[in-house]
Amino acid sequence: MSTVIHLDVCGLQPPEPLERVLDALSTLDVGNRICMLIDREPRPLYPILERNNFRHETTIRDDYLVEILIWHK
Repeated sequence: MSTVIHLDVCGLQPPEPLERVLDALSTLDVGNRICMLIDREPRPLYPILERNNFRHETTIRDDYLVEILIWHK
């Protein structure tokens, strides 16, 4: 059974959002996902995900928050 870990980092100042998602990724089991909610697009995160064998899907919501779903390749 797959688990989705919700990570709301809205309002946090850099680099705290990046640090929090990297901490969560370090314990993410294969098959599970992280759903990160942030108030700006975290462009530095994308190459880090690619280098570490993760996929992501980014959605900009109607309320202008950015939702990023992350999982293992």
